[in-house]
Amino acid sequence: QVVLRESGGGSVPAGGSLRLSCTASGAITSSWCMGWFRRIPGKGRAGVASIDSAGHTNYTDSVKGRFTISKDNNKNTVYLQMNNLQPEDTAMYYCWADPFLAGCPRLSGYNFEGQGTQVIVSS
Repeated sequence: QVVLRESGGGSVPAGGSLRLSCTASGAITSSWCMGWFRRIPGKGRAGVASIDSAGHTNYTDSVKGRFTISKDNNKNTVYLQMNNLQPEDTAMYYCWADPFLAGCPRLSGYNFEGQGTQVIVSS
């Protein structure tokens, strides 16, 4: 079993920053593909960013240049630095992990996800 625990969400004004963290525990290794997706009410879920064990990254177009994903393999922790946040970034953010490495870093296709952390951006 794999447990993913997110933290770092909150409420910020437009233009602000937040740093999300996700710590993985259980039957997971540093080789796993990891990433973040978000769920916006009425719009379903959407991949945000992903990273592989070598540090290669992938981002959805709407966050490129504003969000940065990084990973500490020693701590099995993945981060999402979010800068210049906009109201359309308001969502529940979830960390995910998967041992299947084909296509990693990828924005979809994962088996384990956390409980989420809420991000609210006011205009």
